[in-house]
Amino acid sequence: MDELVIIKRDVHTNAGYGKAPKQRGLNELLNSGFLILDKPKGPTSNQVVEQVKALLGVEIAGHIGTLDPEVSGVLPILLGKSVHAAAYLNKDKKYVGVMQLHNDIEEQKIRDAFLKFTGKIKQLPPVKSAVARKFREREIFELEIVEMTGRNVLFKAHVEAGTYIRKLVHDIGQELGIGANMLELRRTDVGEISEKDAVTLHELAEAMWLFKNENDERLLRKMVIPLEEALEYFGIKMMWIADSAVNAICSGAQLMEPGLAAFNNKIKDGETVAIMTTKDELVAFAKSLYSSDELTDVSRKQVVKTLRVMMDRGVYPSWKKEKKKKD
Repeated sequence: MDELVIIKRDVHTNAGYGKAPKQRGLNELLNSGFLILDKPKGPTSNQVVEQVKALLGVEIAGHIGTLDPEVSGVLPILLGKSVHAAAYLNKDKKYVGVMQLHNDIEEQKIRDAFLKFTGKIKQLPPVKSAVARKFREREIFELEIVEMTGRNVLFKAHVEAGTYIRKLVHDIGQELGIGANMLELRRTDVGEISEKDAVTLHELAEAMWLFKNENDERLLRKMVIPLEEALEYFGIKMMWIADSAVNAICSGAQLMEPGLAAFNNKIKDGETVAIMTTKDELVAFAKSLYSSDELTDVSRKQVVKTLRVMMDRGVYPSWKKEKKKKD
């Protein structure tokens, strides 16, 4: 994400508080990190998460964007307390799949149907889904036929988060009047995460073996990264705050302009942003109340509405204690 950083005010950070993400110990990382898994066909997404928990010896983990048992591909996994970030990281996805038509039909009609289902569509989630079964609008950014062999259609799809590809294939079959089902499907991308970034369960097990038996954590550290590094994959823009504002945010206060040190350009009014320390630690997710252009000039006002605090209280001291210590 090539974002410029606009400096609002120069601030000093105290090295005695907090810790840059890259300086975290492995145990800290395993209990607050992020992993890009290449899910195999067969198990459910939840079953794969349980395998990851067993391999890494962690109690809590969760995934972003469920994949059906017979679907493989990119499955982002959040470890430990980073699971609370899931709601803010579910971005658009890309797939490659095979649609099987139930009868013969002219090629042009298939291409016309694909065009009809590109753009904003209304989709009714399948009966077996985790959401309420009512029509929802979703955007299909790209739906491309790669190859057609008999009744099988190899396609690529780039869709908004929450789009059901199996249902999309079914609806195309209904539009054609001959029926269709999904034969094969693989998720290749989530946000800016590519399948090239993903690791298999076998590779993860090998990295854990090296750590436990050879005390070599280098490979594991390449696979499990700090949540802060993962934010860029999801295009999350950031605001950096002064040390004096950190514990106040963690204690329920809202961020006021005097505590704002810097921010990315191109932030939109109402956009979800990550609130960061100047050591690049994630403090909270919040809704920006101003655009970047407005933040440059705004003074002494509340600048965000906190959505979810991610940092524990007490990691940074309250500004009152720091002020008293200096006095």
